Amino acid sequence: MSTKQTEKRPNVLSQLYRGETNFQFIANRKRFYLASAIVIAALAVVMVFKGFVLGIDFAGGVQYAVPAASTSASLEDVESAAESAGADIGTGQVAGSGDGRSYIIRVGELEDGQSTAIRDAMAAEAGVGADSISVSEVSATWGAAVSKQALIALIVFLVLVSAFIWIRYERRMAIASLGALAHDVIITVGIYSLVGFEITPSTIVGLLTILGYSIYDTVVVFDKVQENTAQLLKSRNQTFAEAVNDAVNQTLMRSINTSIIGVLPVAALLFVGVGILGVGTLKDLALVLFVGMIVGAYSSIFLAAPWVVDLAERSAAVQRHNKKVSSARGRGEDDAEKSEKPARKAADDDEDDDRLELAKIDDLPLELLEEPVKSGSGASGGAARSGANRTSQSRPGNNKKRKRR
Repeated sequence: MSTKQTEKRPNVLSQLYRGETNFQFIANRKRFYLASAIVIAALAVVMVFKGFVLGIDFAGGVQYAVPAASTSASLEDVESAAESAGADIGTGQVAGSGDGRSYIIRVGELEDGQSTAIRDAMAAEAGVGADSISVSEVSATWGAAVSKQALIALIVFLVLVSAFIWIRYERRMAIASLGALAHDVIITVGIYSLVGFEITPSTIVGLLTILGYSIYDTVVVFDKVQENTAQLLKSRNQTFAEAVNDAVNQTLMRSINTSIIGVLPVAALLFVGVGILGVGTLKDLALVLFVGMIVGAYSSIFLAAPWVVDLAERSAAVQRHNKKVSSARGRGEDDAEKSEKPARKAADDDEDDDRLELAKIDDLPLELLEEPVKSGSGASGGAARSGANRTSQSRPGNNKKRKRR
């Protein structure tokens, strides 16, 4: 009997923990693009035809808080009483529980004296004193100012994030991160339009929060991408896409853990606090956080990193590197065979790449993008090339741009 034992392969969870999975995120990226495009297109149709439910802070109007701890009247009964007094009901919800339970009813803008009549009608229906109903009025001008400030906050956030990623990493990563954030925003607000939840200042705060969460997850992936591709062009082992795919797999477990830890308490807030306890004032914030965290984790893994690959593969330097990797694999040469080649040929192949010490391939020197000079003129061509090599090696600053004649 053979005593040789086959090595047991770790299961998927163990591979995730060690960062040793090999899921083909980059190779299958077009499928993820298609899935996101379908979802965004469907939500765009919903947003166009259904629109949004704007809160009083954005649309303007009047909000009534009717105590409901000791009343037998339902929310629908109180709303009907308000409508009979001439109110145009916007939204109504139950807030709080126990002694703090109340009906929050929002109506459109009212004429002088109309607000008092509506309050008296709701008080009579609920069996409470009119003075116990709190009234908050917001003009349309105030709503427009709130909307403007929210838009400014979003723009400032995107500008600062883009500048940081551009400086810390590179231009293509800044572009990919903006695309991922736009994807997250569109899907999140589309879900709001679909379910009909009211958009309030809490929604805007939650939206900025999930954008920060999404960019954090994206930066974690980009940091590993930069580490894997910093010296990539000096080797012939991997293409740019393969190095990025390894980076996504190596950070996959961290992304999953971060998402689970963030989503679980938010899910409790949404489903327990709102669904079971009836704390309606929390649903605006809870929904945006719940949807945004899930979508943000998805975009960091399935969209941001693949977009970096798409942008990078438009670069002449990356295209040249990928061709060299493909050529080396086609030859099937091992280290021993490579060592038997003339030293001059190896120098010709790798002269430019051996001088590459840049992590940002956006800043490649121009000479690295030039194709090698063809030695079609026989010995004279080879002599010219070898002479040029000796000249470049003798100059300590040979990584500066050479002037073209």
